[in-house]
Amino acid sequence: MSRWWTESVAAFGDVVPLPLAALALLVVAALVGAGWYWWPHWVPRRLPRLRRPRVRLRWPRFHWPLRRRCKPAAEAAEPLAALAGDELPDLPVAAFVSLADRLAEQGRYAEAVRERLRAMVRELVDRQVVEHRPGWTVTELAGAAARARPVVDAPLREAGGVFSEVWYGQRDAGAQHDLRMRELADQMHRALS
Repeated sequence: MSRWWTESVAAFGDVVPLPLAALALLVVAALVGAGWYWWPHWVPRRLPRLRRPRVRLRWPRFHWPLRRRCKPAAEAAEPLAALAGDELPDLPVAAFVSLADRLAEQGRYAEAVRERLRAMVRELVDRQVVEHRPGWTVTELAGAAARARPVVDAPLREAGGVFSEVWYGQRDAGAQHDLRMRELADQMHRALS
């Protein structure tokens, strides 16, 4: 096996000098890295599905770590300190929904998406589908809820996907994200009833 490899590399080296090959590899690596970092948000990540496959393989999605954008000082000073962290405050579902509605009216859709997901999590905790664990990721929460009540799997996984796309994927949230989170929360509520 190593003989054909050695001969292939030697034949390539006869045609292309080593410094040029190294430079070409560096340029390709730089282009891939730049594309990974600055890939435009308007390019769709998935092709439209024409029909649902029977067997679905899940490939890992790799993302370049990006820094969160800082909020303006006016937004940071708003009296939402009790709900600003990643924790789930001990509030009723209606409080989260009310806050999400107010944030959506102000055009702060990313925060509205977060509050709608918190409302969904609070409803799951209140109905004793899952127990509250502050360190859980959205995927872990969806998996635990699906094991306990399989009917909430689809809406909760999709809501987790919307949340992850907005918060971790650095996508700009819009009214369509908030509307979809409302629909998913209603689906989950009906499934639990």
